[in-house]
Amino acid sequence: MFSDIRPMSLLVFRRPLEVIATAMMLGSAIVAPASAAEFTDAQKAALGPIIRDYLVQNPEVVRDAIAALDKKQKDDEETRRLQAVDTSSSDLFNSPYQATLGNPSGKVTLVEFFDYNCGYCKRALDDTAKLLKSEPELKVVLKDFPVLGPGSVEAAQVAGAVRNQFKGDKFWQYHYKLLSSHGPVGKAQALSVAKDLGADMDQIAKDMDKPEIRAGIQQNMQLADMLSLTGTPSYVVGKDVVVGAVGYDELKGRVDNNLRCGKAECS
Repeated sequence: MFSDIRPMSLLVFRRPLEVIATAMMLGSAIVAPASAAEFTDAQKAALGPIIRDYLVQNPEVVRDAIAALDKKQKDDEETRRLQAVDTSSSDLFNSPYQATLGNPSGKVTLVEFFDYNCGYCKRALDDTAKLLKSEPELKVVLKDFPVLGPGSVEAAQVAGAVRNQFKGDKFWQYHYKLLSSHGPVGKAQALSVAKDLGADMDQIAKDMDKPEIRAGIQQNMQLADMLSLTGTPSYVVGKDVVVGAVGYDELKGRVDNNLRCGKAECS
């Protein structure tokens, strides 16, 4: 599973230090200004050693502040993602630019954003296959998210054209064979798999460059941006966003919970 590591700004410490400084100053019967900008040069010079000594003696204050900020950022991101799922539900679950597998009227929908050149997507392919077999009430939506170069974009364009001919299980055969192939995937590989499965190659040549194929890829890119997806594979299970190849058990647990209580986690 890929990781997402973001740099931490020194601004993390600004608010905790202001609180400490104010508390120390009030303890000395000095009235603190409303903001750091209003401290005099003399006050700033006096506060420096006080704050430093306090943090050296109480380093857990910084740790707790960073932990609180990290939790707040994650909570805020989760809230934004939930809002994005609600506001984009039509494009997310019922777009004309997607492949729909499993039960089209299923009680729970799993959306997968993938790239045909993504190694983690290849490893997670059997997770999706097992879910399709084990969950009769599951609707699976496949969305091309070609972020790994021109070859990925080409493969997504061919796959978009193939969707015009292959539906349901037939498209799943195409998707499975192409995604499980070895080596880099591009236009040639995507066309070869389509030909092996009996597609009308002349029609694919006409369809793959149509504006609606590019519109579908662009829509998926916009959805991924709204959902703050940072890589592939990524999933939406019900209303919950899952980033990374988390494995069959995790996905099945979320699907089963959504069937049972309508949420990823049941109390």
